[in-house]
Amino acid sequence: MKRACVIGAGIGGLALAIRLQSGGVATTLVEARDKPGGRAYYWERDGFTFDAGPTVITDPPCLQELWQLSGNDMARDVELMPVMPFYRLNWPDGTNFDYSNDEAGLRAEIAKISPRDVTGYDDFLEYSAGVFEEGYVKLGAVPFLDFASMIKAAPALAKYQAWRSVYSMVSKFVSNEKLREAFSFHTLLVGGNPMSTSAIYALIHKLEKDGGVWWAKGGTNRLIAGMVTHFQRLGGDVRMGDAVTKIHSLGSNVTAVETRSGWKENFDAVASNGDIVHTYKDLLADNGHAQRRAKSLKRKRFSPSLFVVHFGVEGSWPGIPHHMILFGPRYKGLLDDIYHHGVLPQDFSIYLHHPTVTDPSMAPEGMSTFYALVPVANMGKLPVDWAEVGPMLEKRILDEVGRRLIPDIHQRIVTKFHYAPSNFATDLSAHLGSAFSLEPLLTQSAYFRAHNRDDAIRNLYLVGAGTHPGAGIPGVVGSAKATAKLMLEDLA
Repeated sequence: MKRACVIGAGIGGLALAIRLQSGGVATTLVEARDKPGGRAYYWERDGFTFDAGPTVITDPPCLQELWQLSGNDMARDVELMPVMPFYRLNWPDGTNFDYSNDEAGLRAEIAKISPRDVTGYDDFLEYSAGVFEEGYVKLGAVPFLDFASMIKAAPALAKYQAWRSVYSMVSKFVSNEKLREAFSFHTLLVGGNPMSTSAIYALIHKLEKDGGVWWAKGGTNRLIAGMVTHFQRLGGDVRMGDAVTKIHSLGSNVTAVETRSGWKENFDAVASNGDIVHTYKDLLADNGHAQRRAKSLKRKRFSPSLFVVHFGVEGSWPGIPHHMILFGPRYKGLLDDIYHHGVLPQDFSIYLHHPTVTDPSMAPEGMSTFYALVPVANMGKLPVDWAEVGPMLEKRILDEVGRRLIPDIHQRIVTKFHYAPSNFATDLSAHLGSAFSLEPLLTQSAYFRAHNRDDAIRNLYLVGAGTHPGAGIPGVVGSAKATAKLMLEDLA
């Protein structure tokens, strides 16, 4: 059997490892941290389970396919629970908007805010369906290895005005500012600025409408555990808590993988689910091509980071749905501060995650698990001391959640901690502490993103948020499908 190594047990790495093992390639998965998951890590504290994220599972078939490849059923290892509404959007003036795929309910929510925009929404939905077909169904798992492949896709991109931003395209269809925010915020979930991310990403609306929004019972960590279980069932080998320190290379090939413990093995192919700059700059430090590639990647624009406050509180909160967006007083101005100005503004928008309203097992009886997430500029734009800034920002975020939802929040908190850009940099070797790798701009998409197979090192492959098609669970699972196809063909 041919042998492959996948570096990094994030969702993309796990999906790739499962596909390779299912395809008859003996695969070893190597993970630096004590638990698998990458950005989908988790903590257990004082009886509470805290998922690092992502918390939104969409397009379940893309995950179920990983089990079906070998005639298995994902339900054997993972229980998915529907989330409804998908999100509740809340503005400072008290306006609420329940976002879901209940067509009658969604139209009623739109009409409540702006009756004249109901027909505009129908036009937006038709547009979203078109870009979903072209950008996700047809191209989501196709590797763009040469410019000719980009030229081939150009007519579809032009037809749907891919050069426009998501916000610009939404604004073409709806006139109310709140609704423009409601139908454009999704790009933030994959690291993109609604004001500059290609309109192709409007496909997320159709993706959620058709497939729904789901939760893995026990947390996203249980999806990860199920993927590991299935990979090992297929005969895959997992090495945990042993960081890769070097990918050995000779000429135009990689030859072996070496870890901190001194373990070293030869492989026919190596794929990295690690940070793309870290992979080239640090793991291939002796390779001239890799060093040039690292310098080139560093010149690209990287997505923002995140600041996340995890907290467990006394009491249950049935009135707070699973996902909320607490918009701040500004939208474009706040995005400019995060993506362009590199400042830490006084205001913020909060993504509030409340899993216990769906799954009480995430907290001790009579208590609730939450996290409050705010996007912040990456460390290249905002080089602050997070050990100093973190506690202050944590308090401001909790104060705002208290002001808008849980008045006595500070008295109710049983346990809390925060996760800052500096943690992304140290725990995940993320360049600039970015939470989503390369920013999803049109000029950094498809062929212009890091390629699923390196151009010069013939048996080095990439998978995950930095490759095509990008971040988010469907994105990294799609990247695994694209990369696996290349690897299985090359290793045949």
